[in-house]
Amino acid sequence: MNKNLRNGLIVLAVGAIIWFIPVPAGLKAPAWQLFAIFVATILGFILQPLPIGAIALISVGITGLCKIVSPADVLSGFGNTTIWLIVSAFLFAKGFVKTGLGRRIAYKIMAAIGDSSLKMAYAMVISDLIIAPATPSNTARGGGILYPIVRSLSSAFGSEPGESSRRIGSYLMKTTFQGNCITSAMFLTAVAPNSLVAALAMQTSKVQLSWGTWAMAGIVPGLIALALVPYVIYKLYPPEITKTPEAKVIARQEIEKMGPMSYGEKIVAGTFVIALILWSTSAYTKIDATIAAIVCVGIMLIGNAIEWKDVLEEKGAWDTLVWMGALISLAGALAKLGLINWFAKIVGASLVGYSWMVALGILLLVYMYSHYAFASLSAHVTAMYAAFLAVAVAAGAPPFLAAMGLGVISALYGSLTHYATGPAPIFFGSGYIPQGTWWKIGFIMSVINLIIFIGIGSMWWKFLGLW
Repeated sequence: MNKNLRNGLIVLAVGAIIWFIPVPAGLKAPAWQLFAIFVATILGFILQPLPIGAIALISVGITGLCKIVSPADVLSGFGNTTIWLIVSAFLFAKGFVKTGLGRRIAYKIMAAIGDSSLKMAYAMVISDLIIAPATPSNTARGGGILYPIVRSLSSAFGSEPGESSRRIGSYLMKTTFQGNCITSAMFLTAVAPNSLVAALAMQTSKVQLSWGTWAMAGIVPGLIALALVPYVIYKLYPPEITKTPEAKVIARQEIEKMGPMSYGEKIVAGTFVIALILWSTSAYTKIDATIAAIVCVGIMLIGNAIEWKDVLEEKGAWDTLVWMGALISLAGALAKLGLINWFAKIVGASLVGYSWMVALGILLLVYMYSHYAFASLSAHVTAMYAAFLAVAVAAGAPPFLAAMGLGVISALYGSLTHYATGPAPIFFGSGYIPQGTWWKIGFIMSVINLIIFIGIGSMWWKFLGLW
C-alpha cells in the first residue's frame, strides 16, 4: 500500500474512532466532534499523508460542513493579526536573502572577530541573533543563510565529512544549529510556531504575548544562553583547529566579491531598523505590530528591494497563513465549546496536593522531552501547548509564567534530535556529526537552556513585573 494512502487511512480511522466514542460527561456533542477533527488534524501533521496546509484546509472544510461551529467561527483564525505579522516577517526574510544582506552581516561579523574557531562560532550566533527578529523561519535563517557560510568555511580549513570533520566543521555545524534554536526562542517573529503560541496563550488563559513583551522576556536568558553555547560545545566537542586567522581573510574576500552595499540592501536594512523601532515602542505609540510590519513590507516593495512576484512566490508565508489560520480557528472553537476548560479541570484534579511550582515543573519537563516523538515544532505546539497551559493555570501557576515558559520551550526543544526542527536535518545531513553525538549534545544543551530560560528567565520576568 502506498505510504501516503496508508497514513491517510490511519488519520481518518483515528478521527472516526474518537468521533463515535460516547461523549464524556460534562461535554456536549459538538465539542467532542470537534476534538475528533482536531486530533485527526494533529496526527495528519505528524504523518503527513498530504502537506500540512492541505490537511488544515480540509479540516476547516469538514468542521464547517458538519455545522459544528458557524462559518464565521471556523474561519476566524485567518484574520488573526499575529499570523499576518508572521507573513510580513517571511517577506522581510525574503529581502534579507534576495539582496544578500543576511550574508553580508554574517561575513562582516566574521571579518571582525573570526580569528579563532571559538570566535567564529560566536560570529555565527551573533549573525543569527541580528537576523532572527525578521526571519520567522529558523529553516530559512539557519539552513538558507548560515549553513552555506559554515559549510564553505569548513571546506576552506580542510574539514570535510569523515576523517577531517573534527578539524573545525563538526564544531561550527553543531554550535550554529544550537544557537539557531536559542534565537528562535527570543523573539515572537523568530520562528513561525511562536505566533501560534501567542494566539493560543490569549485564547486559553488571556495572556497577551506581544512582540515587545516576548522580546523583553527573552533578551536576558537568550543572551546568557548565546554567550554560553559556543563555549560549552567548545569544551564538549572541541575542534582540532583553534586558531583561524584565515577566516578573517576569507570573510573580507567574500565581502569584496559582494561589492558595495547595494540599493536593495540599504532599503532592507533601513526598513528593518524602522520595524524594530516600531515593534519595540508599540506600547507607547499604540501602533499595532502587524500594521507596522505590513507598512514596512510596503516600503520594501516601493523601494524595489522585493517585487510583488517575490511576495506571490513566498510559499512559506502563504502556507503558514493557511495551516496556522486553520489551527487557530479550530483551537478557538475548542475553547469556545468548553473542551479546554473541561480537560484542565480533569487533569488539574489529578494534581491536587501538589504545589503549583511542582505541577508546572512536571508539565514543563514533559513538554520539553516529549519532543523526541515529534519532527515538527508546529505539530508539537498544536498538539500540546493549549492543553498544558490550561492545566498549569488550573493548578494555580501564574498565567504569564506558564504561557511564557511553555512558549520558549516550544522553540528550545528543537535542539534535541536531528529531526526535531527544519534546520536539524540540514546541519545533520552535512555528515559532520554522528547521530549519537548529536543527541548527546542536544540533551545537554536542553538541560542548560531549561536552567537559563526557566530558572534565570522566570526571575527576570518577575523583576519586570510580568507575573
